[in-house]
Amino acid sequence: MRGRRRGARPAESALREGREAYERLRTYLILAVQAGLAAGLAWFVASDVLHNPQPLFAPAAAVGTIAAAVGNRARRTLELLAGVFLGVLVGNGIVRFIGAGPIQTGVVVALAISAAAVFRGNGAVMVQAGSTAVLLGTVSPDRPDLAVPRTANALVGVVVAIVVALLILPLNPVRIVHRAAGPTVDAIAREMTAIANALAQRDARQAEDALQRLRAAEAQRRNTGDVVAAACEVAILSPWRRRRLGILRRYARAAEHLELAYTSSREMVQWAVSALHARETLPAGLSTAIEHFGQAFRLLHRDFLAGREPDRARERALQVISDIDEACAEGVGSSGAVVVAQLRVVVSQLLQISGLPQTEANQQAGLNADV
Repeated sequence: MRGRRRGARPAESALREGREAYERLRTYLILAVQAGLAAGLAWFVASDVLHNPQPLFAPAAAVGTIAAAVGNRARRTLELLAGVFLGVLVGNGIVRFIGAGPIQTGVVVALAISAAAVFRGNGAVMVQAGSTAVLLGTVSPDRPDLAVPRTANALVGVVVAIVVALLILPLNPVRIVHRAAGPTVDAIAREMTAIANALAQRDARQAEDALQRLRAAEAQRRNTGDVVAAACEVAILSPWRRRRLGILRRYARAAEHLELAYTSSREMVQWAVSALHARETLPAGLSTAIEHFGQAFRLLHRDFLAGREPDRARERALQVISDIDEACAEGVGSSGAVVVAQLRVVVSQLLQISGLPQTEANQQAGLNADV
C-alpha cells in the first residue's frame, strides 16, 4: 500500500505541474498574441509607411511595451522610452566618432548605462539604454543622421503597442485576474480540505504534504498583485474595459486583507501539523471548520469577480465560527488552541474583505475589537 502511495505522488506532482503550466499559458497567451500583432504592425508602419531605415527598433520597442503589461504599464513604458533615448543619444554620438566594432560596442554600452545611472535611471532604463547601444554599436550606419529615424522607430513601436493593447486587442481585466489569482485561491481551498482530512484521520504526513504545497504556491501568489495592478490600468485606459473598473478596484482594495489571510492560513496549517505530532485532542468540529474556511475563501473570490454581494462567503465564514465554538466545547490542546485563534483571524480578514468594518468583523469572528 505504501509503495502504491509513493508511486502515486510523482504522478500527482507531474499532473499538478502540468495544470500550473497550462494556467500560465492561459494567462499569458493573450500577451503573446498582442506582442506578435504589435511587432508586425510596428514593422509595417516604420518600414512601409514611414520608410524609415533599420525598422528593427520599432518591433523591439513594441514588444518591450507589451511586456510591460504585467505591472505598471505607464511607468515601464516611460522607462523604455527613456532607455531608448539615452541609448540612441550616447550610442549615435560615440559611434559617429569612433566607428563600429566589438571594442566600440563595449565602450558604447558602458557609457550608455553610465549615463542612465547619472540620470538616476533604474534597472529597466539601464537595460533599454544598454540594449539600444548594442544595436547602434553593431550595425554600421551608412549615414550620420540615423539617430532621428531610430528614435522615431522606437516611438512608432510604443504607440503601436499601446493602440494594440488598449484598443485593438485589450486584455479582459476580470478574466486575467481570475486566471492569475484563481489557481492560488483554488490551491488554498484544496489544501484546506487536505488539512481537514489529515486532522480527521490523524495523518501528520498528509498534513506536512499540504503545508509544503501551500509554501510552493507562494511565488504564484506574489505575482497576483502585479496582475491586479495591470488589470486596473487596462480598465482605466481602455474605453472597451472601463465598465470593469469598479470590480477591479474593489479587488485591489481587498489585497491587503488577502495577504494577511494567506499568511495566517499558512501559520494555521503549521500549528495543525504540530498538533498532530503532539497527538493532541482534535475534535471533529476543528477539521470541519478548516474545510469550511477553504470553501468560504473560494466563494469570496468568485463573488468578487462576478460583481455579486458576497453573502454566500459571509455565511460560510460564520459557519466556521460555529464549528470552532463546537470544537472548543469539546476541548483542544495548546497547538489546537493556536489553530482556533488563527482560524478566527482569517475569518475576520474574510469578513473585512467582504465589506464589513473591522470592529464588526472581529466581533463576529470572536476576536477583540482592536485585533
